[in-house]
Amino acid sequence: MLLERLAALADPIRLAVVSQLSHGARCVCDLQEAVDVAPNLLSYHLKVLREARIIAGTRRGRWIDYTLVDGALDDVRRALPEPGPHGPGCSCSE
Repeated sequence: MLLERLAALADPIRLAVVSQLSHGARCVCDLQEAVDVAPNLLSYHLKVLREARIIAGTRRGRWIDYTLVDGALDDVRRALPEPGPHGPGCSCSE
């Protein structure tokens, strides 16, 4: 599951969607405005994120509201190395 999530987040469009959802639930129409891609391409990227269990959708009439799945990014954060005291890439032992 971790590799599937990392692969899903490696795409700039999907990362932009996750960034938008980090501020709270968003309707697909709002995501379409915030992430400048064709509707069919956004739909594809949302599907990849759903299959990786990073986001979940709830139907509201003809719209779908998307949210981040609770804890979905926790295992991704744990897998990443901690930055050194001087920022990312720092290998000093201070």
